[in-house]
Amino acid sequence: MAVLLKDAVQPNLMQTLEGTPVMVHAGPFANIAHGCSSVVADLIALKLVGAEGYVVTEAGFGSDIGMEKFFNIKCRTSGKIPDAVVLVTTVRALKMHGGGPSVVSGQPLKPEYTEENLDLVQKGCVNLEKHVSNGLKFGVPVVVAINAFK
Repeated sequence: MAVLLKDAVQPNLMQTLEGTPVMVHAGPFANIAHGCSSVVADLIALKLVGAEGYVVTEAGFGSDIGMEKFFNIKCRTSGKIPDAVVLVTTVRALKMHGGGPSVVSGQPLKPEYTEENLDLVQKGCVNLEKHVSNGLKFGVPVVVAINAFK
């Protein structure tokens, strides 16, 4: 069994549908671990892209658990600090955090989510502002990306 699994601990180089290279390695969920890919994968990726390239690494579960574990565990262990934090949200998530109704799997979305509702978006931005504030506490710039469903 050990012979079969000897390479299983190595990072995997994969490719997205858009052709972007991806290192996949040890990304357990933040509720039971640190929730980040491995330091080894990041170091290999940094070496592959060189000084002019960039590496994006994920820290799941929001800034209240994922980002904090990323900075307090992974960054301290690796000695690496990111150049920026990118918070990814959706308009749907902003509406949900703004008091919108629950989204239930297998059921159609409520009109609050399918129609423009700036009031819910604005109320949801309070939650987003807190995540931005959490990121700024680590001394790096924070960028907000809004993911679009298509």
